[in-house]
Amino acid sequence: MTKTEFIAAVAAKAGVTQAEAGRAVEAVLATVTETLARGEDLRLTGFGRFEVVEQGPRTGRNPRTGQEIAIPAARAPKFRAGAALKAAVGEDGQGG
Repeated sequence: MTKTEFIAAVAAKAGVTQAEAGRAVEAVLATVTETLARGEDLRLTGFGRFEVVEQGPRTGRNPRTGQEIAIPAARAPKFRAGAALKAAVGEDGQGG
């Protein structure tokens, strides 16, 4: 599903225009981004948890040359699905 399709689906479910749904989706995404950028977690009960994880420095390899390279420490976003989301995905036999 693309972002445009997602906005259309939200509009249909909420009974609002696509423009209104688009603004709402953009606001939600901006809030998630800003929260994670501050290093805070975001918990949506039943849906899941967005968090920031620290990745320590490590050594990797350049896939073309095989040469070792230093990969610096970084922060990365992570999502953990909640129980209700896991159950909903698993109901169709396709998910975990």
